[in-house]
Parts: sequence; structure tokens; C-alpha cells
Amino acid sequence: MSKEIRIYVADLAAYNAGHLHGVWIDAILDLDDIQAQVDAMLAASPVEGAEEYAIHDFEGFDGYRLGEYEGLQAAHEIAWFIEEYPDFGGALLSHFNDLEHARKAAEEDYCGCYASLADYAQELTEETTSIPQHLVHYIDYRAMACDMEIGGDLFTLETGFEQVNVFWSR
Repeated sequence: MSKEIRIYVADLAAYNAGHLHGVWIDAILDLDDIQAQVDAMLAASPVEGAEEYAIHDFEGFDGYRLGEYEGLQAAHEIAWFIEEYPDFGGALLSHFNDLEHARKAAEEDYCGCYASLADYAQELTEETTSIPQHLVHYIDYRAMACDMEIGGDLFTLETGFEQVNVFWSR
């Protein structure tokens, strides 16, 4: 079961008149359903003729700061990205602050989740190089990992204890 990703859409006419009027909406819903809920909220406004709204709060975006005037379509697309990549989607969006760059990194550059970057360096080395048994204990995978990161070959996103998501840089 996935976590709930939702937005709080506020009625700006009511807000400016000193009333809190809005609705929490599941951002994964079909865009037409989201718009219908916004329209219903505005129609029930305590201020006659309410038309404008803004996203005043959000939950489940995992560290990504959704903008107040992001727009329903953008919020919906971002929510779907986070739903599609629940382990690192919000962190990746925060890293790039751009949905298309984040999507490209998730689809083309993701190497996996490891307890440490050194674990990734070890796996990569062992999969691509034949290491003589008498040299195995002399390899410093932490130093290799550090060089890979400092050199700009890859970047990491830590999403929890011993949860290091590794991505190739391009």
C-alpha cells in the first residue's frame, strides 16, 4: 500500500476575507477529479464569486517543496512521479528541482540502493574486474567511492539509515 500524497487547496477569496476555506485532495486522482473537487470547494465558498485558489499545504511529497502556485497539473505530475518512485522520488525532485531531469535520472541513471556508497563501489568493481585473491583485502572501497563522488561520476541520495540511492551523473 502506498502512502497518501495530497494537497490542500485554499480558496483565496475566503482567505483574504479572513476565512479558512479549502479542501485536502488526493494528488494521485485523475486531474479532472482534482479540478472537480476544487470547483466544488470554490462553489461552497463563504465569499460570493470565489474563483482563485492556491496550494497552501501538502503531504507525502517526501522532502520536495511544492510551490504555492505550482498548479494542479504540475502537482499531479509530481505526485505521480513520487508514487512511481516511492523510495527516492521526493529526494530526487529536491535534488534537481525539475521533473524532467528527475525522471531521466530515475529511468536512466539509477544504480540501486546500498547500505553505503562503498558497497556500491565494491559491487561495481567485483562485477567488472577480476581481482586476484591475494589482493582482495588491499582494496579500499570507501576511498574508491569517495573518488567517484568527488570526481562527479555519480551522486547519492540518503533516504534512511543505510539507504544510499546511487545515480550516475551525466
